[in-house]
Amino acid sequence: MGKAGSRSHTDERFIQLKNWLVDDLGLQVRSLEPIANDASFRRYFRVHLAKTTCIAMDAPPAHEDCYAFVTVAKLLRQAGVNAPAVLEQERAQGLLLLADLGRRSYLDAIAHTDVDTLFTDAIDALIKWQLASEPGRLPSYSQDLLQRELDLFPDWYLAQHLGLELTAMERDGWQEVCARLIDSALGQAAVYVHRDYMVRNLMCCEPNPGILDFQDAVYGPVTYDIVSLLRDAFVSWEPEREARWLRYYRSRAHQEGITVAADADEFARQLDWMGVQRHLKVIGIFARLCYRDGKSRYLAETPRFFSYVRAVAVRYSELDGLLQLLDGLQQRHCSKQSRP
Repeated sequence: MGKAGSRSHTDERFIQLKNWLVDDLGLQVRSLEPIANDASFRRYFRVHLAKTTCIAMDAPPAHEDCYAFVTVAKLLRQAGVNAPAVLEQERAQGLLLLADLGRRSYLDAIAHTDVDTLFTDAIDALIKWQLASEPGRLPSYSQDLLQRELDLFPDWYLAQHLGLELTAMERDGWQEVCARLIDSALGQAAVYVHRDYMVRNLMCCEPNPGILDFQDAVYGPVTYDIVSLLRDAFVSWEPEREARWLRYYRSRAHQEGITVAADADEFARQLDWMGVQRHLKVIGIFARLCYRDGKSRYLAETPRFFSYVRAVAVRYSELDGLLQLLDGLQQRHCSKQSRP
């Protein structure tokens, strides 16, 4: 079976996947090509058949929920958005066979393609996804969930990566910041939220874009996905370009009846604060990936997120406490590093 027989893939889960494809589904598999894994426990393989390719997903049931993936894929496709069709499934074993959306992600394409066209397509797809929103179809982006995400920052980045614990005063300040960010998020209109809508998860294909990595979708703040797209984990944009894309999103949202803040300044504040919540969460996740899961490469991206957070915090007096907290933690860390 070509690449499927390579020594690096003789693990038990791979053998189970191969047997499902060949024995249970009866596919004439020419080779299985590993695809770069994401930040989860899932693995993907491009299945080469005689005349086409598809994608096999290995999602260990102890760690991943295939049901959520199948559910959200169906919602996306019903919304008219290009998510991969689920061709076959064995959810009890954590195995899915998906349509192949190609090899070229937005992250790969942005250096060689008209990015305005790419991002217009991405915003149009996001509008379709938000227009399809119905309460009760996806888990709620609740206060508890928002707080658990924020807690990743002190629990993993500060404690595990920097070896720092918040003092009582710092913890009070942190909780005050968290409360403001959460209140802002919950005060927005609720829509379907992809939760990781960024260039790495968007594929250049027809119709454009293809959308991946959506299994954690929830029902929550309307600004979450647009700030995820424009203030990305792996690429930053100049302010003028970001502002132009935001104007386009806001105009399209108003045209289609999606509830975003009518006042431009209030919309900007909601988006900024939603971004801070996400960026603090992601910093914590990147530290967790390093220290729990052995995936250290993500930590190199944390300076980008601190830059996002600081750029917002300096614009709002309500977030002065966050700046003070970050400055104090930086001083303590530097002092700790300088000790003999």
